[in-house]
Amino acid sequence: MICFVMRFWILGFAMRPNCQTASRGLALLHPGFVLALAIVFAPRFCSNSSAASFPEASSLPARAELPDPLVMSDGRRVSSPEQWSKERRPELKALFEQYMYGAIPPKPTRTESRVIGDYRDFLGGKATLKLLRLETGPTNAPRIDLMLIVPNGRSGPPPTFLAMNFCGNQALCNDPRIPLSKGWMGNSCNGCSNNAATEASRGSQAANWPLAEIVRRGYALATFHSGDVDSDRANVSDGIYAWLAEEKKRGNSPANRGTIAAWAWGFMRCVDYLATDRDVDAHRIAALGHSRNGKTALLAAAFDERIAMAFPHQAGCGGSAPSRGKVGESVRAINDRFEHWFNAEFKKFNDAPERLPFDQNCLVALCAPRPVLFSAAEGDQWSNPAGQFEVLRAADPVYRFLGAEGLSAKEMSPVGKLVDSRLGYYIREGKHSMTAEDWKVFMDFADRQGQKE
Repeated sequence: MICFVMRFWILGFAMRPNCQTASRGLALLHPGFVLALAIVFAPRFCSNSSAASFPEASSLPARAELPDPLVMSDGRRVSSPEQWSKERRPELKALFEQYMYGAIPPKPTRTESRVIGDYRDFLGGKATLKLLRLETGPTNAPRIDLMLIVPNGRSGPPPTFLAMNFCGNQALCNDPRIPLSKGWMGNSCNGCSNNAATEASRGSQAANWPLAEIVRRGYALATFHSGDVDSDRANVSDGIYAWLAEEKKRGNSPANRGTIAAWAWGFMRCVDYLATDRDVDAHRIAALGHSRNGKTALLAAAFDERIAMAFPHQAGCGGSAPSRGKVGESVRAINDRFEHWFNAEFKKFNDAPERLPFDQNCLVALCAPRPVLFSAAEGDQWSNPAGQFEVLRAADPVYRFLGAEGLSAKEMSPVGKLVDSRLGYYIREGKHSMTAEDWKVFMDFADRQGQKE
């Protein structure tokens, strides 16, 4: 599939005699240069020998403990930060794509951002509401409706939380100027009917997204609906994968789609835009999400170093909890219930997660030395809060190897106490949810870690 994608995008760009980039600042590439890139990068995606270099899941050695991120696949121990950056980090990324998430689609050669609305009177004049449409390719390519809320009156561009939402931008606020999200969404979203947003959905999740407080604390919020990238359905793909492959292609089958990787691609496309918007600080963009959206935020941050912090809230199995965990959701359970989230290779570990050549501590390690906060709830044992803490402990050596503070706590913190070291942890009372109180913790952690940048 990736070979197909590369050929499609590269050839399509190279055949344009007068390529124009987006008004928001992608560098102009000469067609000949693009073809040269094809020669350089095509072997990575198209070579049969590349796929053959990954052992079959059944032949991988079993290990009960979380793998050491600082040990290469061939047994060599990483001896320098340079070796981590040039050898082990790319190796881990390739392993996660091969055995778990599937390949994150490549960056489009041409994107365009359109301003749909720009209102400085939002939240009683305390913020500017900017509504954007990110066009990622030809007419049938995904269109991401990005809602950006920026505090007014700041002396400089603010740090930004970039978050994917599950029920549409309009669910965060009842302002009628926010367009109803057009993508498919689950009927569990309040105010949705026949898997579509209605006027009744406006502001239905406002209590969980305290916009006024986020602005008061000096942060911007950028958010988009997951359905703009690909809907959360096992039997239908109507977004990025539908565009890049026919339904019956291997890369788009329900058992091998990797929808979390697709959503991470959506995060990256939003970062592309935010990096060009002078109203926000391009060097202080934090990826945030709850549950499946938290899994996505962590993957996006691990693979995209432009993201300065990660907030995977109650992300559980496939995100912040270990695949080898014995509490809560298992690899088999998540693959049975959500077969489209991960690739086909990950299903081979349903009964043997101990054969995975990595675990989620390695995904956190890919974020090093950037701050990461794991937040959990005492009543959400399905997400394995204790296992999440162990994941942070097992990622800590990479942070310290790179000269950064890791996890300052030796044991799980008491309920309600934030561990605000570079690797942070927080557990509260309650169940699986994202609340205004959680946002206070997110911002407290960002305040603390932002002072260290």
